[in-house]
Amino acid sequence: MWKFFAKILLLMCCLLIGLSGNLSAAQTPKKNRFYYEKRGEVVWEVPTEEKVIALTFDDGPDPEDTPQILELLKQYEAKATFFIVGNKAELHPELVSREVAEGHELANHTYHHTYFNRSFPENKISEEISRAEKIIYRTSGQKPHLFRPPGGYYNEALVLAARKAGYTVVMWSWHINTRDWATPGVAKITSTVLNNAKNGDIVLLHDWVEGKTQTIDALKQILPELKNRGYRFVTISELLTYRKLSPVKQMD
Repeated sequence: MWKFFAKILLLMCCLLIGLSGNLSAAQTPKKNRFYYEKRGEVVWEVPTEEKVIALTFDDGPDPEDTPQILELLKQYEAKATFFIVGNKAELHPELVSREVAEGHELANHTYHHTYFNRSFPENKISEEISRAEKIIYRTSGQKPHLFRPPGGYYNEALVLAARKAGYTVVMWSWHINTRDWATPGVAKITSTVLNNAKNGDIVLLHDWVEGKTQTIDALKQILPELKNRGYRFVTISELLTYRKLSPVKQMD
C-alpha cells in the first residue's frame, strides 16, 4: 500500500513542478524587438511628430566614398551618424577627425566588423566594442555611446555587453532598409527611402561597400527631395531627444 501512495505522491510532485515551470515560462518576457524597445535598450526608430530623420552610415571610414558623402551632407546642411569600424579608423584617422569637425556623430561598429550571428561569449563582444572605442576616442577625442552590431545581429549577451560598456544599441527602420550594401541599383535605393520615409526614421546606408558604391548617386536625389519635404537631418543622439511614448507604452 505504501508503494501506491508513494507513486501518487511522486506523480503530484511532478505535476506541481511542471505547472511551476509553465507559469515561470509564461511570466518570462519574450526577448524580441518589443521587449528591448520597451526597455530602451535597442532603438529601431523614434516615434515623433517632428519632421526629423536620421541618416546613418556603416562600415567606414573609406578614403574614396566617405569624403564624397561628407561633401553632400555639407551641401544640404545635413548631420549624420557614422558607425565606425575600428580597424578602418586606424587606417584613416583624418576622416574620423573630419566627421567630427563637420558636426557629425561617431558611433561604434566593432573593431573587426564582427558578425554576432552565432554564440559569442560576452567578453569577446566587449573586446570588439572596447577596442573600437579606444581607436575612436584616440582619433577624435570623443567617446561614442551608440553601438550597432554588424548585420543587425543581436542577442541577450550582446545587449548586456553593450549596456555594461555604456552603450545604447541602435538598429534602423525596417520599412526603409535600402540594402545599399548589395548595390541593388540607384533607383531602388532612392525609391526605398523616398517612398517610405516618415518622421523619426533611422535610415541605414553605407560609406563603404564591396565594389562600386551606388549610395552617393542615390544621396544626390534623396537629400534634396527630403529637404524639400521639410525634413531635417539629425544625428541619432538628437533624434532620441524627440522620442515620445507610443500608445502601447502609455498603457503600461
